[in-house]
Amino acid sequence: MKKFISFVIAAVLMMTMVTGCGSDKSKKETNENGEVTGKISVQAEKAWVPYYEQAIARVKEKYPKAEVEIVEIGVFDHLDILNSTDATNKDVADVFPFGLDGVGKLDKNDNLAEFDALSMAEELGYSDFESGLGSMLKIDDRYLAIPYNIETLIMFANKANAKTSGIDLSKNIEFTDLKAQDMLAILHNGWFGVAFTNSVYLDLLSQDDSGEFHSDLVKDYTSLVKEQQDLFEAMFNYWKQHNEAGTDLWDKNASNGYLDSAFMTGNGTSLRLDGPWATPSLSEKTDGGKDLEILPINSVTVNGDPLAHWQAGWALGINIRIQEDKNKMTIAQELIKQIVNPEHAVELFKATGKILPNVTAEKYQESDLEDMDKAVIEAVIKSYEKAVPRPVIPEWDNVWGTWENAILSWSAVKPENVEDAYKQVQASFKAMLDTLK
Repeated sequence: MKKFISFVIAAVLMMTMVTGCGSDKSKKETNENGEVTGKISVQAEKAWVPYYEQAIARVKEKYPKAEVEIVEIGVFDHLDILNSTDATNKDVADVFPFGLDGVGKLDKNDNLAEFDALSMAEELGYSDFESGLGSMLKIDDRYLAIPYNIETLIMFANKANAKTSGIDLSKNIEFTDLKAQDMLAILHNGWFGVAFTNSVYLDLLSQDDSGEFHSDLVKDYTSLVKEQQDLFEAMFNYWKQHNEAGTDLWDKNASNGYLDSAFMTGNGTSLRLDGPWATPSLSEKTDGGKDLEILPINSVTVNGDPLAHWQAGWALGINIRIQEDKNKMTIAQELIKQIVNPEHAVELFKATGKILPNVTAEKYQESDLEDMDKAVIEAVIKSYEKAVPRPVIPEWDNVWGTWENAILSWSAVKPENVEDAYKQVQASFKAMLDTLK
């Protein structure tokens, strides 16, 4: 049994010895009429609050005596508090979102309550929950969360710049046919780099049933399959062109500013790999969005292999501290169900930008959303269908710095060929695996 639950049970037993079983106080805490009562809290960012208030109102229609307090705080700030303290911290909400890849770490730290997410998913209209997203939210035989949204990278295009450069956006675009400036992606950032490595099924880090860690990037270059060798050659040539041109793409601190400037209409860059959250900013850089076109990520290929990001996203979980309180758990589960209720998917997107995995693209297209929002949703869903399930082992966090340091080192080492460039990556990943033994 989880350490936290054991602690709670022990505390309850001690209280029972002091106050006696069936005391008046115990009876009052359980509503005499069998109604669901209790107060819980939920984390929400400022822009989400109106939608959450509507969801809470729907909860109260079912459980009139339930109370839900909104804790207004940024999602990352909230997770920082949880990760730096524990589930008992009063500043941590009872219901909160977290990245899909965080389930293992949160469970390891005894932060998440188990609940019947499988039955909830069925009510919410999932047809493949167990084999799909549900499998990413399950530890051993325990379901610990319900999906909050899907998230993956997409391709943004500046139509005016593409026309000037002779790039046909109506067809698949081959990365190796482009000039270095035509498409920008921060390859040294692992979040963007995996869009390339996933195209050739490179395993950056995994763990087998025996607990042993593996990575394709500890292999010698000659042991990689041809498609993987070709990918590194394409990335090496991309770095080489930017290095010779003296751009800021390989500058960790200046790369984002370089991308923003280059993608503006008239500044030459036609394609940019980014997330849907970048839409407002990129609209401003493309004549108020008039020059902006949004494409699925697999519209671009590398040596004929379509780019593919992760099937990433967020989930909603319940703080383990309320797991033994039946009333609070009931309220928390109903709240989650109402937040991700597919009937309110359009309102959820308007408030949070979140795209529900159990809602079809057609429903969003038939809504009153703006055309740009519809284009983003369509591109995300199409990209997600071809994406790779995101790794959820906590140790994957080691990959971020390992990949970044290796790829950034090219500018310092100045490798003369792709094999020398790959050796920097191989050495970094070998060192990483050594720390995981």
